[in-house]
Amino acid sequence: MRTADGVLIPLRLAGPVAGPPVLLLSGGPGFVNYLPDGPAAGPARTIAADPRGVGASGGRPHDLGRALADLEEIRRHLRLGTWAVVGHSAGADLALAYAVEHPASVRAVVAACGTGVQNDRDWSAAYHAAADTEPDLGIVYSAQLHAALLTSWREWIKAPDLLDRLAHLDVPVEVVVAGGDIRPSWPLRQVAALMPGARLTELPGVPHDLWHTHPDVWQGLVASAATRD
Repeated sequence: MRTADGVLIPLRLAGPVAGPPVLLLSGGPGFVNYLPDGPAAGPARTIAADPRGVGASGGRPHDLGRALADLEEIRRHLRLGTWAVVGHSAGADLALAYAVEHPASVRAVVAACGTGVQNDRDWSAAYHAAADTEPDLGIVYSAQLHAALLTSWREWIKAPDLLDRLAHLDVPVEVVVAGGDIRPSWPLRQVAALMPGARLTELPGVPHDLWHTHPDVWQGLVASAATRD
């Protein structure tokens, strides 16, 4: 796909052509899209792309607004009315932001292992204290894009009406907490309790990179997004 401003973003589609469309958003922010395709047998028709500015996609570091606009351009390019969105880590946060800004485009959200809408010092200290215990999977990323998106995200969550918009979000949301994640889970529990259409799923003993360590569990989350009304 080529965006309206001329940036080439290759799309990766997998699964049955007639399956419910599910957009896959990986984390970082600013990482290549490391999430696995959905299985050929479905049920989901998965759609993935490297964010602009990293991997196979062109473009430069950008802000959250541009990232959300790119997702809408992908949806329109594929001529989809609505789709489900599954995000992992920072991709989970992006999925929530997308649902808040474009609720009419989203059929359902699965937000797995995100950080919630917070910039808390205690949370950050707990994460960084254990960060060296996580495996390095060698995922390619752009430091410049990571910094730009993280800065923009921290500005977006300060909007005075954000919590109210989340509390009135009329989109089914599944918030996933991995029990083996080093990241404190309280922000995810708060977000799940705030949204009327949300449910909290806890995965005891499963680490942050569950898409890698527990692929069957991950594909189950993708399937749940595809089949949820």
